[in-house]
Amino acid sequence: MRDACASQPSVRLRPRRPILNYDMDEKSMASLDFLLAPETPERSELSGSSTAARRDIALLDEYSRTIVSAVDRVASSVVNIECRAGRTHGGSGSGFIIAPDGFILTNSHVVHGAHEIEVNLSDGREFHAQLAGDDPDTDLAVIRIDARQLSHVRLADSETLRVGQIAIAIGNPLGFQASVTAGVISALGRSMHAQSGRLIDNIIQTDAALNPGNSGGPLANSAGEVIGVNTAVIRPAQGICFAIASNTAKFVAAWLIKEGRIRRGYIGVAGQTAPLHRRVARFYHLANETGALVVSIDKGSPADHARIRPNDVIVAFNDEAIASVHDLHKKLVGDQIGKPCKLTILRHIEQLTIYVAPAEMPVLVPR
Repeated sequence: MRDACASQPSVRLRPRRPILNYDMDEKSMASLDFLLAPETPERSELSGSSTAARRDIALLDEYSRTIVSAVDRVASSVVNIECRAGRTHGGSGSGFIIAPDGFILTNSHVVHGAHEIEVNLSDGREFHAQLAGDDPDTDLAVIRIDARQLSHVRLADSETLRVGQIAIAIGNPLGFQASVTAGVISALGRSMHAQSGRLIDNIIQTDAALNPGNSGGPLANSAGEVIGVNTAVIRPAQGICFAIASNTAKFVAAWLIKEGRIRRGYIGVAGQTAPLHRRVARFYHLANETGALVVSIDKGSPADHARIRPNDVIVAFNDEAIASVHDLHKKLVGDQIGKPCKLTILRHIEQLTIYVAPAEMPVLVPR
């Protein structure tokens, strides 16, 4: 048997000259005009294109226009952040402008412990930034640059999000500035650990690709509104990325701008937003159809002493309706620390009233 890789005798081939017929009649010229003509409905019918195929093309075009429109609204507000810790290069990440007077939202793990923070705007300008506030428990931080009349984003209401919605991530992964990836919201109500060790609730899961350097960048919806702050990716997996919900970001950013930190009350539960049974909600005349489901309880915490149990659903705090974990977080700030607070909970189909005194959450140092 001959080796297929063995050398073969060389064969010299004479290239064929193209046969060109410049003497074309009118019929041939008409055919050529048709081939060069732009796409029209009539031409599509003549070429045999199916209605379904044309519809698919139209949908893809509309999807592209949606992405482009959203990016146009957000991209000018996205910044690149370079940090230095002492003499060493601390790392880089992304952020986005949330106010025209220079406030920028990013991740805590991007800027925590940095001695110098440099910000590069989308128009090429560079600024030295100051840390306005840092909250490792939600992995959020606010920095500020000395600039005015900046283009800024609009934060959406993350409570209205639905699984399957378009999600667009913008950032500076691996140093490639203003990179855009798109996907969908894969799941809502996830929980994950911050670098401080605390659980962050109401996390958005998306398959929009994130890479190192995307941290702190915006996750936007199809309207060009920010629905989350990109924060983490599971490296061995593909298409599993996470963002902090915009409602959490709005709440935390407001306190960081005001006081530089959050003096946070703590009852010792981890939870997620969950729907209530309609009959139960109607029977007890509850204002909302959702509540804060208790997933776990810290041992020795105020909730543990008050005998709150996993699977209890918190529906009111001091007689004010609780529709989500975010609502509960908003109540557990500053002035409630050490005061007996009234919790209304649902345990199976029974409504109970429990009193708990929130403790001040200790300030934890990121790992």
